Amino acid sequence: MDVLIVEPLEPEVMQWLGERHAVRYAPELARDARALRQALFNVRALVIPPSVALDAQALHYAPMLRAVGRLSAGSENIDLDACGRAGVEVVRSVTASAVAEAEFMVGGLLQMLRRVPVLSPEGLLVGRELGGATIGLVGMVPSARSLAQLLSAFGSRVIGYDPAVHASDNVWTRWRVEPVALRELMEQSDGVCVQLTYFSRYQGLIGERFLPHCKPNQVLINVAHSSLFDQAALADVLGTGRMAAAWFDSLEPGALDPGKPLADIDTLQITPRVAATTRESRVRAAWAVARRIDELLSAESTPQRSEFRSTAPDVPLDLEDDPKPA
Repeated sequence: MDVLIVEPLEPEVMQWLGERHAVRYAPELARDARALRQALFNVRALVIPPSVALDAQALHYAPMLRAVGRLSAGSENIDLDACGRAGVEVVRSVTASAVAEAEFMVGGLLQMLRRVPVLSPEGLLVGRELGGATIGLVGMVPSARSLAQLLSAFGSRVIGYDPAVHASDNVWTRWRVEPVALRELMEQSDGVCVQLTYFSRYQGLIGERFLPHCKPNQVLINVAHSSLFDQAALADVLGTGRMAAAWFDSLEPGALDPGKPLADIDTLQITPRVAATTRESRVRAAWAVARRIDELLSAESTPQRSEFRSTAPDVPLDLEDDPKPA
């Protein structure tokens, strides 16, 4: 079997792939880890949803696997190191959901700035406007570019931080984002949007070194991996009211269990990964993943041509000395 599809795809994308490769569509395997592993033996490409894990143990059952596709931009539940060692390419589109995530964050900012009132000098509880706010972007990923454009249209001041992008990089000028240090971003921003790509070295990056310095009545939206945050430090600034509200578009399982720092924090809102889930973004992602998988499988199936060597009747042909294909 060439391709095993566990996540629902657009019908036209499924048809396109089916015309080029042997495809099995089995979304029920997302709920049965044992059956999924049994199905992987002769699979060359796999498309799985974020709920399905692909680790070193699962890869042991997939000796022919060369690509794993993910429609969402994140790589949660995929062991990237194990895939690299096994020669499996992780196929995903980092730009397909950029506009959807940017629109989600703008909508979240508008809601929270208006819905979570602050005390005015006259003693009245009032909302705030996005146009008069400073918005900090953590992570210069594709969605940050779309977000900066939308915020500029509102008249917001846009500042940003990314640990992997130097302040002298011209991306800041091109995207019209003012680079600042993370502490400075937290101190100046009325709203913070976090979309930083997660790596293990960033675990707990946004924690006790920076969160206690957040601007009073700040609101925060996170569409990145929640492990970027130190939960105890986040619970402290939300519980004391220094940060007015936070909206996470996903949270680690068990993070809200009794006894955990974020349990019973009523100014924390959680949604189940809806930022990138739009009809348009899924179509873009599905085509990007399908085309890349087709490229990989087609290249692997194309036989390589040996170098041509002419012979003469009086010259013996020693096959053992033939040059191997490049």
